[in-house]
Amino acid sequence: MKQYHISKGTTFYAIGLSYKKADAEIRGHFSLSEDAKLNLLNQAKTNGIESLIVTSTCNRTEIFGFAEHPFQLIQLLCENTKGTVEEFQEVAYVYKNKDAISHMFRVGSGLDSQILGDFEIISQLKTAARISKKHDLLNHFIERLVNAVIQASKRIKTETDISSGATSVSFASVQYIMKHVENVTDKNILLFGTGKIGRNTCENLVKHTKNEQITLINRTKDKAEAIAGKFNLIVKDYANLQEEINTSDILIVATGAQNPTIDKHIIQSKKELLILDLSIPKNVNENVQELSNVKLIHLDDLSQITDETLENRKQHIPLAETIIQEVNTEFNSWLETRKFAPTIKALKIKLQDFKKAELDTQRKKIANFNEEQAELISNKLIQKITNHFAHHLKDEAISTNDSLELIQKVFQLEPIKNV
Repeated sequence: MKQYHISKGTTFYAIGLSYKKADAEIRGHFSLSEDAKLNLLNQAKTNGIESLIVTSTCNRTEIFGFAEHPFQLIQLLCENTKGTVEEFQEVAYVYKNKDAISHMFRVGSGLDSQILGDFEIISQLKTAARISKKHDLLNHFIERLVNAVIQASKRIKTETDISSGATSVSFASVQYIMKHVENVTDKNILLFGTGKIGRNTCENLVKHTKNEQITLINRTKDKAEAIAGKFNLIVKDYANLQEEINTSDILIVATGAQNPTIDKHIIQSKKELLILDLSIPKNVNENVQELSNVKLIHLDDLSQITDETLENRKQHIPLAETIIQEVNTEFNSWLETRKFAPTIKALKIKLQDFKKAELDTQRKKIANFNEEQAELISNKLIQKITNHFAHHLKDEAISTNDSLELIQKVFQLEPIKNV
């Protein structure tokens, strides 16, 4: 494929792992906390990486960025997580240039989500781009690409029904509860963790279960209180966690902790308890399953739930892919234009110099020289010539690099820096 002349000596890569090949435990090894993301960005800058963005969700961890070799990005990921290079090689993927661009479009448009049509990743991409920009690690290429992916995502949401109804992990958890728990309206539900997934789960619980006995606990109590106030729910102190678990029928864990926060020793009650762990890394120790009264469901189990609504969404995939193709084509057009824009600009300046010299000559030779008409005609000719060259350079049948070199040689243009 054509080389992208937007970052001298480096290539655009997407490296990462997702639910497709990596189970929850392995994904947990490569999960990046907010501090770890910042450390990774600072390390990238120190290592001379020009531009990259990092996302880490319950379903995937990915780096999109420029490097001389993908191992530079893989090393950054492994050095800032518990994951090893050996583990990465077993379950991960590496995409390059055009394939990396296509991958970001599919991810951001919900087509690569664990639950088809889940668009929560798009906000992660926005946040990742904003943080990278703050650290001077966002070049024009990635910024423009992220904006194009956002555009495709918006169009797919409005022009297709691929996200009809709720499609997220948070909704799937509530859907599971409603299918498997009788009289859910009367059950005591405890939500531990009020990050994004916790907030969305809370909203879905209130909306779909009509349950008014939902209790929230978060390490930072004011965050839980902000959500509770919106839905008129109960908030308890983190110190009361064990007590609240032992009075609950359903426990939903959605914390961002890097190690398990719930294990069998904290559960003293003998009553039936359903635990849904929506965290990556896992925040509920597998040993809770040694208790006969406890049933543990992880988010990977939830993603396997397929209902009629989800099946119906699949018929909208072709239209979504068409939209992606349209926006991707526009992006590639911009990319090719960006590639030869400096040469066209330099050519225009050279032609302006020719014009100025020729007009000066003709002005001395011709009596009653029509300055205005000469300016108008020469400017139109310059525009037509540069347009002609631009159209030629856009032709996929020709080698853009060879043409650029020839134009620069014929018109004796100054060496053009890649942009």
